[in-house]
Amino acid sequence: MNAPPIAPPVATCRSVTVVHGHGDTAVCALTDVNLTVEAGQVLSLAGRSGSGKTTLLHVLGGLVTPTSGEVLLSGEPLSPLDTAARTRARARAVAYVFQGANLLPAFTAFENVSFARHVSAADNGARKHLEAADLLGLVGLSGKLDNLPGELSGGESQRVAIARALAQHPALLLCDEPTGHLDSDTGGRILDLIMALQDELGFALVIATHDASVAARTGRVVVLEDGRVVAEEAHT
Repeated sequence: MNAPPIAPPVATCRSVTVVHGHGDTAVCALTDVNLTVEAGQVLSLAGRSGSGKTTLLHVLGGLVTPTSGEVLLSGEPLSPLDTAARTRARARAVAYVFQGANLLPAFTAFENVSFARHVSAADNGARKHLEAADLLGLVGLSGKLDNLPGELSGGESQRVAIARALAQHPALLLCDEPTGHLDSDTGGRILDLIMALQDELGFALVIATHDASVAARTGRVVVLEDGRVVAEEAHT
């Protein structure tokens, strides 16, 4: 009996360097970074502000094209793809939760999630998706479907942002300081929610953070300094 094929990593960086600007004003944001994110893995990118965490997060998700090196999503190299094909590859695999919720202000919570679900479903064809109301229920907002972003607290808005990201049915969820603008109690509850949803749904999770207590919650910590990976730690 043949063994089932091994799924490729959800994201891979090979010798990635990112340089912003040219000549005397050039700034090297990442230097020769190698990183693999396996399916279902939970890891954090740790380091001080300016260490390259956000740039690496954007490279992993295909939002930033490296100056040199290669990025693969689900085993597919991004560099040979044109802009439209690269966008489709991202839509099939990756979703984001940023430090700010960045909700559409004229849309209700339900409409914000529905819009993301509609766009993703159109791209992914027959893939099954949870309904927007179900997703908002998963994040504890069943009673807030008709609220506009201005009627929600910071923590509630971030929950809508999480539901919106999950509407894309991602293989990889990238979170950039998802609790950074929240008070410690609310931030702790948001982190608990993200970790519980990862455990339930099984997507790979990468969190960029400068908070050691957040990094300690992940099974793998990749430490960056001045755009280089300087250490890796494994947590049980």
